[in-house]
Amino acid sequence: MKAADLSKMSAKELQEKLVDLKGELFNLRFQHAINQLDNPNRIKEVKRDIARVKTVMRSMELEAAK
Repeated sequence: MKAADLSKMSAKELQEKLVDLKGELFNLRFQHAINQLDNPNRIKEVKRDIARVKTVMRSMELEAAK
């Protein structure tokens, strides 16, 4: 997921995306713990997507504060 795509989303959509990503990360960690995870690199990708969403949300907050 690109940051440019995220910046076009509304605050509510970003919040929903964050919840979805956190749920996916939980499931990936659970699968990894019981050795059913096919692609362990997906955990890294999801963590980065979460960071991107949080960064865009924070930048929107700072823009609104101006």
